Amino acid sequence: MLRVLFFGQLTDITGCTQLELGTVGDTDSLENVLRTQYPSLAQAKYVITVDRKIVRTKTKIAAGMEIALLPPFSGG
Repeated sequence: MLRVLFFGQLTDITGCTQLELGTVGDTDSLENVLRTQYPSLAQAKYVITVDRKIVRTKTKIAAGMEIALLPPFSGG
């Protein structure tokens, strides 16, 4: 199982702060699953982190890894 965490405006889109999913092979597959379940994610801006590291390319993921979707943020 994968635990996917959502933050900021992404919690409004998904209606939750975390979700448990069956195992998917990589971040591209994960995005496909999430966008099917939550079509509004396709228009949202966010980055994906795998074990607290931002990934920008297709990355393998396995059960037990922590996945998070983070919206854009700004400092003050």
